[in-house]
Amino acid sequence: MSIVYQDISLATLEILAQHPQTVVVDVREPWEFEEFNIGGINIPLADIRERRKEVVPFQNIIVVCTNGTRSKVAAKDYCRAEELQTKSIFHLQGGILEVED
Repeated sequence: MSIVYQDISLATLEILAQHPQTVVVDVREPWEFEEFNIGGINIPLADIRERRKEVVPFQNIIVVCTNGTRSKVAAKDYCRAEELQTKSIFHLQGGILEVED
């Protein structure tokens, strides 16, 4: 049985991100990440399975993208991963578009 991710707001992300056991994973393409980001690590959606070991050390995993579409796919994938079953998976509702406004 897989765990379920939780949708969070930008305000909640900012609080959670202060915890040392939290990682923010931006699943956009590298050029998008370089153009604008809210911190964290850049693991493009196409690479999340191959690079899953990078998030294993963290207890809280927050997945973000531009508008929430790609990050929702990534969050679902993380929820199905056997090695992440004891983790808390979060998804930034609406993506980082909110930040730029």
